[in-house]
Amino acid sequence: MSGQDNNAQWDSLWQEYSKSLENWKTLFEQMQKASAEMQSKFNEVWEKATAESSNDTLKSFGENWQRAMTETNMRAFEGWQKGLGDTGKSSFAQFADSWQKSLGTSGLDQMNAYGEMMMKFADTWNSMWPKPG
Repeated sequence: MSGQDNNAQWDSLWQEYSKSLENWKTLFEQMQKASAEMQSKFNEVWEKATAESSNDTLKSFGENWQRAMTETNMRAFEGWQKGLGDTGKSSFAQFADSWQKSLGTSGLDQMNAYGEMMMKFADTWNSMWPKPG
């Protein structure tokens, strides 16, 4: 195989990698936007529910939600009982806020860190082996 063929294969492979990285970045940005929108709507629903529901209803909902999450092996709700306690609506709202922040950002942070690592790989590679011309 000639050097020209190797260069063409390399250029093709690098273009495929670069396109994949761009696709990933686009999907990540869409995920961030969708997550922010979901968080906003969740907060609206949560606020309306806490304003219009009794403490007993909120406590019952919390217990049912915890049971559902336990059945699906989601352990993010271990602090649910403590978060609600006997203090009612304010604890319910505080729990929702802290839970959403911790659960909502951790996954995106990991995805973003992965993307940053892949982008730095591309940047480093390009600085060491810049394209001719």
